[in-house]
Amino acid sequence: MLELYQSEGCPHSKNVREKLSELGVSYVAHNPRLPGNDGGDVTNEVTHDRLVAGGQDQIPYLVDTDRNVAMYGSEDVVEYLEAHYE
Repeated sequence: MLELYQSEGCPHSKNVREKLSELGVSYVAHNPRLPGNDGGDVTNEVTHDRLVAGGQDQIPYLVDTDRNVAMYGSEDVVEYLEAHYE
């Protein structure tokens, strides 16, 4: 299962969502906080705690539970998706 920690207003999250849609991959979206240069306001404490448990407070953050992989950064995530889901 893929879990995407993201924000609807974040252009980097949008790039990842578009790649997931292009590949036809199902995923669960979590919206832990609003976008913003200062990190944005936390909107969901539970998902925010999971986000920062990965080591950073940055979106997008992808967790692939089937492959035991977690990563930050839209470019890295898109490359990962292309390598494993195309």
